[in-house]
Amino acid sequence: MVTTRRAARAATEANDTVMDSPSRSTSTPRSSPFLPTPLERAGLVLFPALLIFGTIYSIISPQTRAAPYDPIAQSHLQDPSASPSYFARKSNIFNVLFVKRGWAWITVAFFVFIFSHPSTTDTGRRVRASLRWVAVTTMWFLVTQWCFGPALIDRGFRWTGGRCELARREVEFGSDTVGDKVTAVACKAAGGKWKGGHDISGHVFLLTLGTAFLMQEVGWAVLRWSGKRNEERCVVMTDGALKSANVESDTSLGEGSERPALGLGGKFAVGVMGLSAWMLLMTAIYFHTWFEKFTGLLTAVTAFYVVYIVPRFVPAVRQVIGLPGI
Repeated sequence: MVTTRRAARAATEANDTVMDSPSRSTSTPRSSPFLPTPLERAGLVLFPALLIFGTIYSIISPQTRAAPYDPIAQSHLQDPSASPSYFARKSNIFNVLFVKRGWAWITVAFFVFIFSHPSTTDTGRRVRASLRWVAVTTMWFLVTQWCFGPALIDRGFRWTGGRCELARREVEFGSDTVGDKVTAVACKAAGGKWKGGHDISGHVFLLTLGTAFLMQEVGWAVLRWSGKRNEERCVVMTDGALKSANVESDTSLGEGSERPALGLGGKFAVGVMGLSAWMLLMTAIYFHTWFEKFTGLLTAVTAFYVVYIVPRFVPAVRQVIGLPGI
């Protein structure tokens, strides 16, 4: 088995060397290691497309435009009689059971895939994939949960002039005490309202980053396993040379071309991605301002770039967390 893998890798490297030859003037230009590949760009464009469509729909829809909107709660009034849609209510079952537990669903989908799909049976691949999950989860945690104190979303809100406005005055809380609450959760627990600053959309951040994460981990593994698409990614080697990502794989493309491409784990992950995309659209239509949604998207794309693009041109990082499907 080891001999077969070494032979496959040697053949791949030989083929890559041939492609580097000046005589091959008709060879396909390689993708930049500093940018997403054409296929990745096609996938990433889904997120701004959903946000733009949802924002436009919220403006031109008579029902949505006529519904009262609470800028402090960043949503329409939650009374069923006044809400423009079931999905405009924060109590809808998909928001409560899926989005509010979004990273748990993303995590389950990821681990079900890597422990069930035949392309990830190698222990090294599973370890590297798990390290990428740790990296992405750390990004999510720092932005939405805790960053050596308040999360980055809460810090950003305070830095832009926001504070906790007292909703009901209680004997045990003075107005200054409540106003200085540094997280949205603490503010609400104290009976206040988060008001005045710029609130990055946590829903947009979560749904975008989680879906892009599964796209990378499931997409590249399945495409290489099935052989349905040539490797587009390029990497910078330790000597500065630019080569196809194939040179770092110990298996050849299309190894499982005769078997089902997705498998049960892949289908489950696709289902989670589909529901995430739908809830991202609902967020775009019914929640937050366009700028809050934009900054949520920008934050997610930045985290994606750090984990999935930077390793392609920083060999030291790639040696630790690897690349999906390789």
